[in-house]
Amino acid sequence: MSSVVSKPDPSPAESLLLDVADVLATSLDLDTTLRRVAEVVRKVINYEIFAILLLNEKTQEMRFRFQIGYPPEFAERTRVKVGEGVTGLAAQLREPVLIDDVREDSRYIEAIPNVCSELAIPLITKNRVIGVIDIEAREPRYFTEEHQRLLTLVASRMAAGIENAQLYTRTTKQARILLLLNEIARELTSILNLDELLGRIAELVRRLIDYQMFSILLLDPSGQKLQHRFALRFNENIQLKHEIPMGRGLVGYAAESKESVLVPDVTKDPRYVEANPETRSELVVPLVYKSKVVGVLDLEHTRRGFFTDEHKRTMTTLAAQIAIAIENARLYEEIERQERRLERDLSLARELQSRLLPQTNPRLAHLDVAAKFVPARTIGGDLYDFIPYSMSRLGIVIGDVSGKGAPAAIYAALVSGIIRSHAPIEPAPGEMLSAVNLSLAERRIEAQFVSIIYALWDDAQRILTVSNSGLPRPIFVHDGKNEVIEATGLPLGLFDEAEYDEFQFRMKPGDMFVFFSDGILDARNGNGELFGRGRTERVVAGCADKSASCVVDSIFNAVAEHAAGVEAFDDQTVVAIRVRGSSSHKKK
Repeated sequence: MSSVVSKPDPSPAESLLLDVADVLATSLDLDTTLRRVAEVVRKVINYEIFAILLLNEKTQEMRFRFQIGYPPEFAERTRVKVGEGVTGLAAQLREPVLIDDVREDSRYIEAIPNVCSELAIPLITKNRVIGVIDIEAREPRYFTEEHQRLLTLVASRMAAGIENAQLYTRTTKQARILLLLNEIARELTSILNLDELLGRIAELVRRLIDYQMFSILLLDPSGQKLQHRFALRFNENIQLKHEIPMGRGLVGYAAESKESVLVPDVTKDPRYVEANPETRSELVVPLVYKSKVVGVLDLEHTRRGFFTDEHKRTMTTLAAQIAIAIENARLYEEIERQERRLERDLSLARELQSRLLPQTNPRLAHLDVAAKFVPARTIGGDLYDFIPYSMSRLGIVIGDVSGKGAPAAIYAALVSGIIRSHAPIEPAPGEMLSAVNLSLAERRIEAQFVSIIYALWDDAQRILTVSNSGLPRPIFVHDGKNEVIEATGLPLGLFDEAEYDEFQFRMKPGDMFVFFSDGILDARNGNGELFGRGRTERVVAGCADKSASCVVDSIFNAVAEHAAGVEAFDDQTVVAIRVRGSSSHKKK
């Protein structure tokens, strides 16, 4: 005959800990965790007033993260310093504080009338105080030693759970912000009207920060004053005419120092110059493009301490993309105005385009680089660029826009801006072409597209990775022989999505790559004969043991001789790279 031994019912403490453990194991959302813990605590302590305050380690202040029974405005604005009041004392002592009658204790900070008893328990994890659980009651001596013991047990389990939930919340929020930043950057680079762009910036920034006042100021041509270009006050557009000298006020300081400025309380900052009497906190972020300040973003709020370090980091990251977008829009407007002028003014546009191209060739330990661009008209649609990556790597761009003249030049400027906007994340060649294609497809311009070769040179490894989206196949010279690389692909801007193959080459001293646009192959003589690939390959072969600049100059000289007396039909661009050092191959 067997007997059944029943387990004893769990004690209140054991039951409470099991409930808390269940809460912490089933949710990583901080708000849900705090709310459910409050419900569990109510099972053993029938409270009316309850709060969980979390500590900001940097400021050593605690703020209400969850509360029941407090006036919402009090909980929203109150910050409790460590050592201040009953909760601050619990955080400072790192041990529970039980007050039988707060009316007899000078440390008590009154928030709710007629409170008598208070029990504060610190939340400690990994030997760090992260906050305090606080319970208040209207009856004297309401809380007992047993309440203190039970709440201390809850706090011991709860602290680690809160920290995990905070980490999860931060990680999730950062992931959302990164996705949003990428989406915003992609959209901004597609807007070429400056006024439309500035308005859209204001809309998109609000998705990140719920500001009340917002301004964009751009640096004037003299570089001495910031001019209001766009402003919102409580969701209404306003026109501000005054200018701010560089270095004056928070806005001028941010522009002059090229540093973001976060001020929790403007009334306590001597740099602040009052423009809006309602303003209490302000965040100013400089817009920097190619190491030069082009303007600032100014965000303001009527609440002290509204803007956070996270806001500052987010806006500083976004500001780089905004600066590029503004410069793209400014450039587009400038070129558009030039197209409407008389032919004599196109010389200015040609000068502008030349300044968009690299002013000098990059200098690398193992690579000799040369490039040349000659437009068929005053301005043209070919482009090339050199984009420095980290770890001694270099992005090499050569492109050919459909069409000729000013429209092609404007489109080329747009493409250059898009490439530069994606460059900070250092994409592989195939990824870069796909990203540019997507950006162009989002704002498709009828009958406009571009063919690009994007190559990535690793100077330390002497490895070249190449992707092509429709340019003529490049020539690879190694061991003294020419090899045509079968790299092809769809032009950019025609289809919504496209993928591009990558070809990788480990190069030796003396090896050389030559990239060129259609204008080289399509150059015609008086008889209508094309210069063609065969002539191009023979010129390259003749320079196999010479410098990159020799190859570039020889190709242009040969094309000019072939097409003498015939007006060029297409823009012509050549980029050549040669690995420094002598080739082991010797001609016989």
